[in-house]
Amino acid sequence: MGEPGREEYKIQSFDAETQQLLKTALKDPGAVDLDKVANVIVDHSLQDRVFSKEAGRMCYAIIQAESKQAGLSVFRRGLLNRLQQEYQAREQLRARSPQGWVCYVTFICLFRLAQPDSLSKEEEVDCLVLQLHRVGEQLEKMNRQRMDELFVLIRDGFLLLTGLSSLAQLLLLEIIEFRAAGWKTTPAAHKYYYSEVSD
Repeated sequence: MGEPGREEYKIQSFDAETQQLLKTALKDPGAVDLDKVANVIVDHSLQDRVFSKEAGRMCYAIIQAESKQAGLSVFRRGLLNRLQQEYQAREQLRARSPQGWVCYVTFICLFRLAQPDSLSKEEEVDCLVLQLHRVGEQLEKMNRQRMDELFVLIRDGFLLLTGLSSLAQLLLLEIIEFRAAGWKTTPAAHKYYYSEVSD
C-alpha cells in the first residue's frame, strides 16, 4: 500500500473484529471470506458518506492484492454482485434513504469509471466524461474533497496508463481542463476538442 496508517484511516469507524477482517483483506485477501468483505464495505458505504469516499479506493486495493496474490477476482465478483442487488432494489433504497442512494451512485459510478481498466475502454471514458459534464460542478459543490480524489485517478490514468487510445486521451485531457477552468469551456477549446472527436 505504501502509505503507513492509511488502512487505519479507512476503517477506524468499524468495530475491532471488522477492522481486523478488512486489514487482512487488504494484506492477505486469500485468508478471509471476500464475499463477506464486499458486503461489509457496501453496507457501511450506504450508511456513512465519509467512509464511502474511501470505499472505492479500498475495493481497488483489495482487487489488486487478490490479483497479485492468486490471479483471482473473487472479491470483485462478490462486490459487483452485491452492487447489482442494490441497483435492482434502487427504488426502495431511494425511498428508504436518499443519502444512501447518493452514496451508492457516487460510489459505484464515477469512481468505478475512473479505474485503469475502465479508462482503457473508450466507451467507458466517454460515459465518465459525459457524466462529469452534466453533474461535475454540482457534485464538487457538495464535496470538493471527493472530486479532488476522483480527478487524481483521472489525472494518473491520463499520465501513467499505457495503451490509452488517442480518443480516450483527448477526452480525459478535455475534462481535466474543463474542471480547471471552473467547469466552463471556451469556444476555442470546444472547437479544438470536439472537432478532434468528430474527426
